[in-house]
Amino acid sequence: MSTPAEGATHTHERTFTKADVRQFADVTGDTQDRHTDPDADGRLLVHGLLTGSMLTKIGGDLEVLATRMDIHFRRPVYTGETIRCTWTNERVTDRSDGVDLEAGVVCRRLADDTPGDTVLEATVEGVVYDDPPE
Repeated sequence: MSTPAEGATHTHERTFTKADVRQFADVTGDTQDRHTDPDADGRLLVHGLLTGSMLTKIGGDLEVLATRMDIHFRRPVYTGETIRCTWTNERVTDRSDGVDLEAGVVCRRLADDTPGDTVLEATVEGVVYDDPPE
């Protein structure tokens, strides 16, 4: 893995399905009707933390061991909507065993491949080790 660079941007897109939401509800025990019973348009409300899991996909790809996540949920996400999550390395600081990293993350609903409403904003802090500890 190469050292993260300040200013580098990474993206991940995902369209959540009803199966995703139901599986997350089963795993977490958050089985509120809004997550299990379709609305008038046949959609389920996606759990906020399921939307937030897009951060962990990017962080995992970058081998970041998160030490803090400050997540702000701005708008609801429903099944069938495509969300684009953009992660920007805002601060990368050397340390003896790797780097400390701070990233800003914005997740937006896509409409016709154009980013629309912001659904989530976050700051992620973590460590990228040169040689991850066992």
